[in-house]
Amino acid sequence: MAEYMVTLAEKEEVASGTMAFHFKKPEGFEFKAGQFAKFELADPIETDKEGKERIFSLAHAPYEKELVIATRMRDTAFKRGLKSLPVGGQIKMSGPYGSFGLHEGTAPAVFLTGGIGITPVRSMIAQAMQEKRAGKIILIYANRTPQEGVFLGDLQALAEGNPKFTFVPVMTAAGEQSWNGEKGHINREMLGRYVKDLTEPIYYLSGPAGMVGAMRELLEQEKVRPEKIKAEEFSGY
Repeated sequence: MAEYMVTLAEKEEVASGTMAFHFKKPEGFEFKAGQFAKFELADPIETDKEGKERIFSLAHAPYEKELVIATRMRDTAFKRGLKSLPVGGQIKMSGPYGSFGLHEGTAPAVFLTGGIGITPVRSMIAQAMQEKRAGKIILIYANRTPQEGVFLGDLQALAEGNPKFTFVPVMTAAGEQSWNGEKGHINREMLGRYVKDLTEPIYYLSGPAGMVGAMRELLEQEKVRPEKIKAEEFSGY
């Protein structure tokens, strides 16, 4: 797989405890929405048992100018090194990898997503909107609170005035005064409010392993065929 030295263009906090890193797209690098890449610190000041490299989904779509990753900022040597990388600094990247991509055809796509699992989903939905994809897309995205939701503004902007894309943010721990939208964990009742025939769509599960497992179990109970369920688990962040 090809390797590149990519240059940091910007870094920003995009949610509570979560940062996004924008890199200049190297010449000749191509990827499909939903894919990921491996990032390695070139000369880290420190290392630990978790190593000096990580795999991150590419959160921006292929048509967008920059390569963007987003990550929860756990206290590890790699995350400290990444956070301290100066604008203009470089990191080694290899890829792309993965086959978590949107299906062909007009069958509805339903994303059941949690937390940082939104990163490949944002890429897939943005690319689909850019290409004016014919099929309907529904994104149900769960976080504890609005402050922890990543790319909420981007997703709301993509959905605004767009009958092909329905965005449903869900908060599992938001108070009555702070959130007027969907609350609690995604369940059969909630899903049924947005999907009339649960056996019709292709489902994309993306998030912590526990959530992905629970969503798969829910869909299996509703007799959704296994080939209509695609999953990407995020562990450790």
